[in-house]
Amino acid sequence: MKILVSNDDGYLATGINALADALGQVADVVVIAPDRNRSAASSSLTLNNPLRVSQVAKNRYKVDGTPSDCVHLALTGFLDYEPDLVVSGINHGANLGDDVIYSGTVAAALEGRFLGLPTIAVSLVGHGLTHFDTAARVATELVQKIERSTLAPDMVLNVNVPDRPYDELQGIRATRLGFRHKAEAILKDEDPYGRPIYWVGPAGKGQDAGEGTDFYALEHGSVAVTPLKVDLTRHEAVQGLSDWLAL
Repeated sequence: MKILVSNDDGYLATGINALADALGQVADVVVIAPDRNRSAASSSLTLNNPLRVSQVAKNRYKVDGTPSDCVHLALTGFLDYEPDLVVSGINHGANLGDDVIYSGTVAAALEGRFLGLPTIAVSLVGHGLTHFDTAARVATELVQKIERSTLAPDMVLNVNVPDRPYDELQGIRATRLGFRHKAEAILKDEDPYGRPIYWVGPAGKGQDAGEGTDFYALEHGSVAVTPLKVDLTRHEAVQGLSDWLAL
């Protein structure tokens, strides 16, 4: 199996190197990742500037672009072969609920899905973040499952792993996305010249976080595996919208 690994925390991040090293034990791995932290880049592509790629080690490259750029570049001509799978991560922090809309980690996986490959996005959830080996092991096990029985062609797996030793995990749960409360207020400050500056506030806590959600699984020490799809159409509303437009 040949695996493309990317992320949004940059090619030097602890998470991506733990992931690539673990997957390298069961597959041929190539890493193509941003040259710096591009968290919350979502599915943005660089269209007005060229992308520059630098090789930093054997089968490891950095790109001066977004996570989506990295995967798009890899799968549309940079590599002289097509990988079997795209794995994005290990993200330094959660991608739960509506986080997936903003996440560069999830976006890299979605880009792989757009281009026809099965994909996984992996995140480590907690404070301090020390157990990247746990998330890497979970990712490896999921890759081996896909090798035995492939995913549906329209599915992305969004995986959130508690930051704890592997033996302390309380299983793996199939979940749905929860929903966060409204984000906290912006943080106002001044630059050294007295001009106002603003920081985006922290994400809200889980609002829809009951049993069955990714929030609930993490709260109870389990790995949350949420199937995502690219189609954002609210299909059940199409007929109602048609009727409304005809009024």
